Amino acid sequence: MSPVLSGVLQLLALVAALALAHIPLGTYLARVYSSPRHLRVEKWIYKGIGADPDTQMRWPAYLRGVLAFSLAGVLFLYLLQRLQGVLPGSLGFASIDPDQAFNTAASFVSNTNWQSYYGEQAMGHVVQTAGLAVQNFVSAAVGIAVAVALVRGFARSRTGELGNFWTDLVRGVVRVLVPLAVVGAVILVACGVVQNFSGIHEVGQFLGGPQQWNGGAVASQEVIKELGTNGGGYFNANSAHPFENPTPFTNLFEIFLILLIPVSLTRTFGVMTGSVRQGYAILGAMAAVWVSFVALMMWTEFAHHGPALQAAGGATEGKELRFGIGGSSLFAVSTTLTSTGAVDSFHSSYTGLGGGITLLGMMLGEIAPGGVGSGLYGMLVMAVVAVFVAGLMVGRTPEYLGRKIGTHEIKYAACYILITPALVLVLTAAAMALPTPGDSMTNGGAHGFSEILYAYTSAANNNGSAFAGLNADTQWFNTTLGLAMLLGRFLPMVFVLALAGSLAGQQPVPAGAGTLRTEKPLFSGLLVGAVLIITGLTYFPALALGPLAEGLA
Repeated sequence: MSPVLSGVLQLLALVAALALAHIPLGTYLARVYSSPRHLRVEKWIYKGIGADPDTQMRWPAYLRGVLAFSLAGVLFLYLLQRLQGVLPGSLGFASIDPDQAFNTAASFVSNTNWQSYYGEQAMGHVVQTAGLAVQNFVSAAVGIAVAVALVRGFARSRTGELGNFWTDLVRGVVRVLVPLAVVGAVILVACGVVQNFSGIHEVGQFLGGPQQWNGGAVASQEVIKELGTNGGGYFNANSAHPFENPTPFTNLFEIFLILLIPVSLTRTFGVMTGSVRQGYAILGAMAAVWVSFVALMMWTEFAHHGPALQAAGGATEGKELRFGIGGSSLFAVSTTLTSTGAVDSFHSSYTGLGGGITLLGMMLGEIAPGGVGSGLYGMLVMAVVAVFVAGLMVGRTPEYLGRKIGTHEIKYAACYILITPALVLVLTAAAMALPTPGDSMTNGGAHGFSEILYAYTSAANNNGSAFAGLNADTQWFNTTLGLAMLLGRFLPMVFVLALAGSLAGQQPVPAGAGTLRTEKPLFSGLLVGAVLIITGLTYFPALALGPLAEGLA
């Protein structure tokens, strides 16, 4: 079988699996977040944290819950790393330095999972399981909760109440993430992924020295890393490591896990708002971008420029041969169009244009289909902008799902859109202008600039993947990337929840003859156009200095 045909068949198999799973899971998610009853274990949790699960919250109270819980997570994870040297089960590893501990705590709490350390050489079992794996669950649940709050903003009328954050958080973990993760972990273990609490042991000699490996609860962390669009790997090689991702089947299964919940949430949106076709319109826009990016990536990586690439059958540098160019391209696009950040190949080794595609995927805001929760609320914000633009074009007051998009709504949407590019471009400019950060670049010229641009794009968009080649374990990068992750995660949530509160307080407007039909393919096309144009206008100069210059050289 040719490598190109293999890549196409993997794409078709993945699309078929998602098509089968997204309706039942999306409908189930809608029931989870709409049910008035609480499970017994949930009642125990509410009692333990002192929360009243039946209290309805307006957006400021909901936001305070998000921020308070996340702040507690940052402090706990920071202290756990700083105390690692005296904790049992730490495999003899020393405590983590303050700047790296801050960076890692900010990274995992913000669902970014950027790593400036070697996982198997720095983090023991306690930090990996009690710290990082726990945050993989709860940070994903926070993202889903905020998305559901925005959906309620569209579904409710004449009330500013968006639900209860603590109820949404607990249900996301107990009813959604944990059951799916258990099933997924069993599948991964059956396929050869490691799951143990083994210590460090020698496995042989390598280049004249001893080769040492340590085991760990890899499968259980691997499954939630993908399912929760987290991305932090147990090992430094991430999903390219055979202990995390041993076969082509596990590779495709992990891509399926990455896309499963973001795709299904579009169905949840349609069910909760009472218009399933609206959910399909959002899904259609997401799918159009994702399929286009996969096709472009495969084309750039299979293009045979030069005798070496012709002999190899494509750009194989930095890719695992057991996955091939097709599987690697599919993984790279899926992980950068979501907020996952897991990698099964090294994006720095992609062709110039291929590396640019991974960058552009994050710059879109990771909304096709995006991260768990963040992809849906990011695309809905873009839908508000698209409706506003369409309303200006035809001279009508813009409406979306019966809600008028007025001054307040468009200001919230505009602030949401502007925050991340501001963080990326300002911090990239500062790193390039100052003398010290440039010393961390392995490469010069356009590729070196892409390393810096990729790092801040990944951090501010809460992706977490690395371009490779950049030494990010310095005080400058640990601190600035940590701040970018926190600001890029929680500042947009402020405006999402404010938008939700504003929408929920409105009286629905009945559709008229001139109302834009937002469930039609025409609107999906308008939405895709708005996403691409806004991103292009924002980032094109930076892309021209990096991957475009390298790809056209």
